[in-house]
Amino acid sequence: MTKEELKEVFQQLEEQGWQPKLCDTLVPFYDVDVMCGKPNGVGDVVKEYMALPHEMAPIGTEFTITAKGDSMIDANIFEGDIIKVVPDVPINDGDTVVARIDDEWVVKSYCEDNDGNPWLVPQNDDYDAFPLVECQSVLLLGKVDRIIRRSPRATFKSCMKKIEQAKAKMPTPPEISQLQISKAIREIAPSIGVGRLWYAVYRAMADLNVVGEGDLDGFIEMIRTEVPNHKHLPKHVEMQRMAVQSFAKPVVLWRVGNAPVQGKRYNDYLKTAQKMAELLEN
Repeated sequence: MTKEELKEVFQQLEEQGWQPKLCDTLVPFYDVDVMCGKPNGVGDVVKEYMALPHEMAPIGTEFTITAKGDSMIDANIFEGDIIKVVPDVPINDGDTVVARIDDEWVVKSYCEDNDGNPWLVPQNDDYDAFPLVECQSVLLLGKVDRIIRRSPRATFKSCMKKIEQAKAKMPTPPEISQLQISKAIREIAPSIGVGRLWYAVYRAMADLNVVGEGDLDGFIEMIRTEVPNHKHLPKHVEMQRMAVQSFAKPVVLWRVGNAPVQGKRYNDYLKTAQKMAELLEN
C-alpha cells in the first residue's frame, strides 16, 4: 500500500468517526503474565517487540507486559490487557506499579502508610494489601503508563444464533404488490427534477425489498417502463455516483455529515426517499 492510499484510508476512517493510529514504533514486549492477584512464578522471560503508535510509545525505556488475574478490576485492569510500563520515574501514593517480588511479577497500587512503610494494594475487595517490608527481595520495575485493551471476539456461530433469534422476533414486512409499486413510481415521478434524485427512490425501494440490493439496472428498467416520457430518466453512471458513503446504506442510516450531497440537496434526497417509502407502505 502506498502512502497516498494509506492516507486516503485514514481520511475515510476519520470521516466515519474513528481515530486511526499508525503502529510505527517498536516497544519491548516481555512474554510474561503479570499477576493481578497473588504473586506467582513466571519462569524465563522472553523479550519481543510490539508495534504501537508513536503517540503511545515515546522515546525511552518503556516496555509492555500482559496482565493476569482479577485483583485490579476496580482500576479497570483486566486479564489479557497489555500493560505499558515506564521505569525509572518517581512513584507516588496511588500510582499503579509493576513489581518483582522474589522473582515473581505483580501489578498493584503503591501506597505508604502513616509510618512510611510501603504497601502494594489490590483494587478488588476480595484481595488483601500486603507490606513490602515482609518480602525478601523487592524491585519496583516501573509505573503503569497505559492499558492497551485487546478487542474481544465472539464466535461466528454464537453471532449467527443471536441474529437468527432477533430475526424471528422481527415483524414480517408487508407484501407490496406490483400495482402499488407502479402507482408509487408514477406519483413520485413529477417531483424528480434531476436524474440523480431517482437514487433516493431506488434506496427506499431497496430498503423494502422491492428491488434487489445493488440492482441499479433493474431499477432503471422499471422506471423507464413506468414513466417512459419522463424528462429526467435515471442513468446508471449517475446512480452509481450516489451509492457512496452513508447513501450506500439504508435510509435510516443516512447522515448529513457523511453523504455525497450536503445542505438543501441532502434534504431533497432524504424527503424523496421517505416519501417513496410512505407511498409503498400505504
